[in-house]
Amino acid sequence: MKKSVFEQPWAKSCIRTDTVKTPELLIGYFIGPFGAMLSSGIFTSFLQAYLGDVLGLNAGFLSVLQLVSTVLIVAANLVVGQLIERTRSLAGKARPWILLSALTLSVASVLMFVIPFEGTARYVWIAIAYNLYYAVAYPIYNTANSTMIPLSTRDSGKRSALASMTNVAGLGVMGAGSMVFPILVANVLTYEPANQMRWFLCMAAVAIFAALTIYLQFLFTRERVTEETMGTQTEGEAKAVSMGQQLKAVTSEKWWWIVIAFYLGFQWAGAVKNGSMVFFCQHVLNDTTGAAQALLAVLGAIPMAVAAAVVVPLANKFSKRMLCFAGMVVGTLGGVIAGMGGSNLVVVGLGIALKCLGSAPACYLILAMLADVIDHVEYKTGIRTDGLTMSIYSSLMVAATPIGGAIIQALNAVLDIQTASSVNYIWIETGAYLFCAIAILFFNVEKNLSREQAAIAERKK
Repeated sequence: MKKSVFEQPWAKSCIRTDTVKTPELLIGYFIGPFGAMLSSGIFTSFLQAYLGDVLGLNAGFLSVLQLVSTVLIVAANLVVGQLIERTRSLAGKARPWILLSALTLSVASVLMFVIPFEGTARYVWIAIAYNLYYAVAYPIYNTANSTMIPLSTRDSGKRSALASMTNVAGLGVMGAGSMVFPILVANVLTYEPANQMRWFLCMAAVAIFAALTIYLQFLFTRERVTEETMGTQTEGEAKAVSMGQQLKAVTSEKWWWIVIAFYLGFQWAGAVKNGSMVFFCQHVLNDTTGAAQALLAVLGAIPMAVAAAVVVPLANKFSKRMLCFAGMVVGTLGGVIAGMGGSNLVVVGLGIALKCLGSAPACYLILAMLADVIDHVEYKTGIRTDGLTMSIYSSLMVAATPIGGAIIQALNAVLDIQTASSVNYIWIETGAYLFCAIAILFFNVEKNLSREQAAIAERKK
C-alpha cells in the first residue's frame, strides 16, 4: 500500500513529547511565523509608498483596490477555514496547509515587485498580484498558523506561551519593517522608479527566507488536540458539522462576540497607525532620512520586548482579561500624550512608547483568549470551531492592511496632510484602545475554563 506523503522522513514532525517544550516554542511558534510574516511586516510599513511613489499608481485606484480586495480576503479566509476543518491527515488538519504555504506565500510575496508592464496593464497586474498575496497566499498561511494555537494543547498556560511567542514573531516583523527596512529604503532601495529591480531582488531574498522558515515551522509543530480524535472519527463523521452549525455555535456565545469585537478594533486601528507612520514622520516630524521613523519604532519595540517576559506570568496570576484591560488604559493614556506632542519628537516618542507598552497584553494573548473561547464553545455545544473562528480572526488580520490603507488614502485626500497624518497615526488607535478597554471588562470565559476542559476530557473517555 502506498504511503502517505506525511509518512515520508522529510514530512514527519520532529516533536515527540506530549507537552510543549522549548524547541517547539522557539522554532514552531517564533522562527517559522517570523519568516512567514516578514513580507507582511514590510508591506504594512512601505507598500503604500512603494505603490504610489515607485510605481506611480494614483491614490484613487489604490483606495478602491484595497476596499474591493477586502471582500475577497474575507471570503478566502472563510473558505480556508472550512478546508482546514475538513482536512484529515497524519500531519493533522492545519499543518498540511502550513506546508503548502511555504510555496504559495513565498511566490505571491514577490509578484508585486515584478513589473513588466506600463500604463493600464500595470494597474491590472498590481490588482491581480495584490489579491494573490492578500486574498490567496496569506489567508492560507495565517489561518493555518492561527489555528495551531488551540490545536497544539489544552493547557491554558502553555497556550498563552505559544500565543505570546507567535505574536512576538509578529511584532518582530513589524519592527523589522519599521526599524531596519527604513534604513535600507533610504540608502539602497529609495523611492525612485528607476530602482524597481532593487526592490524585486530584496523581496526575492525575503521570499526564500520565508519558504525555509515555514518548512521548519511545519517540522517543529504538533496538533495534540486533533490527535485526541484521530482514528476515532470516520471521514463522514468529521464532515457532519456544517459551516452553518459552526456559525450558530459561535454567534450564540456572547464571549465570542466580545473577543472578536475587541480584536477588530485593536487590529484595524493598529493597521492604520502602522501604514501611516511614513506620512507622519515626513509631514509632521519633518523627517526625510528615516531616522525619526526608526527612532519611533525602537521606542515602541523596547516596551514590547520587556513586556514579553512578564505578560504570561502576569496573565496567569491576574487573568488575561484584567491584564488586557490595564494595558488598554495605559495605551489610551499614551495616545493622548503622543497626540498632544505635535511635532515634538521627544513627547511623541514618550507617548508612543507608553502606547506600545499598553498594547503588549492584547498583542501577546489574543490567540490564547480565542482558544479559550473555542474550548468554551466546545463545552456548551460539543462542536470544535477552530477553523471557522481562526478564519474569521485571520480575515480581520489580513483585511486590516487594505482597510487601513483605504482609510489612510481617503483621509489624505480630504484633509491637509499634517492633520490626516496625526489622525491616522495617533488618534484613531487611541480611540480604539478606549473602546477595547471597556469591551474586555465583559469577557469572563476564564472563570470556569478548567472545569469545562475537564468535562470535555471526561466526555471523550
